[in-house]
Amino acid sequence: MLPVSFVSLGLLAFTTVARAVTVSVSATASHPIPTTLWGQMYESGDGGLYGELLQNRAFQQVTPGTSGALNAWQAVNGATISVIKETVPVSPALPNALHVVIPSGRTGQVGFANTGYFGIKVTAGSTYTASFFYRFPTASSFRGNAVISLQTTGGQVLASTTAALSGAQTTWQQVTVTLNPTTTPSSTSNRFVIALDGAAASGQTVNFAMLSLFPPTFKNRPNGMRADIAQALVEMGPSFFRFPGGNNLEGGTVAQRWQWNATVGPLVNRPGRQGDWGYVNTDGLGILEYLQWCEDANMQPIMAVWAGFALGGTSVAEAALGPYIQQAIDQINFVIGDPTKSAPAALRASLGHPAPFALTYVEVGNEDFFAATSYVYRWKDFVNALKAQFPNLHFIATTNINNPVLTPKPTEYDVHVYQTPTWFAQNSFFYDSIARDGTKYFEGEYAAISTNSSDIFGSPATGRLTFPTMQSSTGEAAFMTGLERNSDIVFAAAYAPLLNHVSASQWTPNLVSFDAGAVYRSTSFYVQKLFSLNRGDQYIPSTLPSSTGTLFWSVVRATATQEIIIKVSNTVGTSAPLTFVLPFNTVASSGTVQVIQGSATTSNTPTNPNAAVPVTNSVSTGKTFTYNAPGFSVSVIRLVAH
Repeated sequence: MLPVSFVSLGLLAFTTVARAVTVSVSATASHPIPTTLWGQMYESGDGGLYGELLQNRAFQQVTPGTSGALNAWQAVNGATISVIKETVPVSPALPNALHVVIPSGRTGQVGFANTGYFGIKVTAGSTYTASFFYRFPTASSFRGNAVISLQTTGGQVLASTTAALSGAQTTWQQVTVTLNPTTTPSSTSNRFVIALDGAAASGQTVNFAMLSLFPPTFKNRPNGMRADIAQALVEMGPSFFRFPGGNNLEGGTVAQRWQWNATVGPLVNRPGRQGDWGYVNTDGLGILEYLQWCEDANMQPIMAVWAGFALGGTSVAEAALGPYIQQAIDQINFVIGDPTKSAPAALRASLGHPAPFALTYVEVGNEDFFAATSYVYRWKDFVNALKAQFPNLHFIATTNINNPVLTPKPTEYDVHVYQTPTWFAQNSFFYDSIARDGTKYFEGEYAAISTNSSDIFGSPATGRLTFPTMQSSTGEAAFMTGLERNSDIVFAAAYAPLLNHVSASQWTPNLVSFDAGAVYRSTSFYVQKLFSLNRGDQYIPSTLPSSTGTLFWSVVRATATQEIIIKVSNTVGTSAPLTFVLPFNTVASSGTVQVIQGSATTSNTPTNPNAAVPVTNSVSTGKTFTYNAPGFSVSVIRLVAH
């Protein structure tokens, strides 16, 4: 995901006066709604969805000896700590270690601490799993216990255990312990601490590597997902999960690209990589973890393969593409290959998943309109090779639609747009005019991010949103009614970006925000959830909204429950009446309506996380009924009709 708008359309005149509208609904469906329609797009996971609590846990991709290499680490009670390039690294992938010297003359516990990702949430009654590798660079007669603990920044011990360390251990030894807090502190300003008795360990030097701390994870997966964030995402009922990005796929250079084979197996074998947003990706959340997460959340993956372009501007020459195409083939074989015929598939089986994962869609690159000229040959060479190996897969192109013309002709395109709330409302008819020529579309990234059409990517002072607002969310909902209406050709759509740590925002707004202790569901989160959980399986034509209006709707049928589901977005502050005329023989006299509403600037924030949330009420219905859509609202009406 990059701060650009991919869809170039002229703005239409915008009417701000609501008027009564009669909506006549068809008796028959025009097309089935794809089961994949609503899902999620994801970039990277350290400090967020991925459950690891320690930041800079393995000193990956840092420069030894610098203060930056100690990011998130602190000395405790006079210890001397530094990051060194190990002479005997814990693994070829992890060359660095934490060098800890216990000085003479200290008493009490002396060691080091990690402050987590801007804090560590500690909950009484939960079990935390901690692990680390250690070795003594020079053999000594030291024998003693390391005290491993969770503490407040004020030094209150919340949980503690011990592990015996031996000075004779000059090769790497892994230690794993559990911590069971009995107190829940009022703050997340807590630390993970490893310390030795200062007097007993006086003068000792110990190196540490690959340190880790996990809370209970979603579905108790080892190396799994942070439970509260995962639960929020599952709550939306997504059908797909797009990974590993986005720009997270591409890398600033060819060497920094995401590589599936560097993200599998033991954590000590994962070198990590410099991410595209200024921080290091540990790759603890690797391809297997992504796929397991899709299974756990009942989503299908939409997986990208690197396609020869890095964000710094490098396009691999056509004659040099062979190894990268083979890496993409191996990546797909890891997911769906036969372990008896493919080494990557055999690796998958050895890691506990002999059966293939589900996979239908593979994205070839990301936002390749930035390198459209080279994408012509890169697309051709990648897709021809991949199609020959995997004829049943669908391959998604990432340039602008038919610009340039690609061969073979794409069966799917990924379209991205970041714009204003007004733009989204005005362009809800974008796909109505797209040719029905067999090509399908993935609205892979979209969000209303600013109220200033002349400076979409400016600061908040010029309109850039910090959190979604009811104005932005209703604009998105208007656009989504168009996606649903055109779901004969739009097979999938995802708001982006998905997640944001409020203590380290680099892009705003986001669908879900969080900090070390809590998750904050935005107004756009609830709009996505309303559409996803009320998607229906057949689209029902009705009187069309005005493309220049402020009121938008979509009608679908859920055949299993014999319900009609009507979604309405009112994109201005004035309430607006709609009269629905239903042609069915039997129509219930009442139904339910879920409504989220607020002022234009209403946002769910950490200080007011529930400023606007959906409320469910009963609504009078019938073959003809009128519904008054509140200002800046999204409504979902469900009623039995057949």
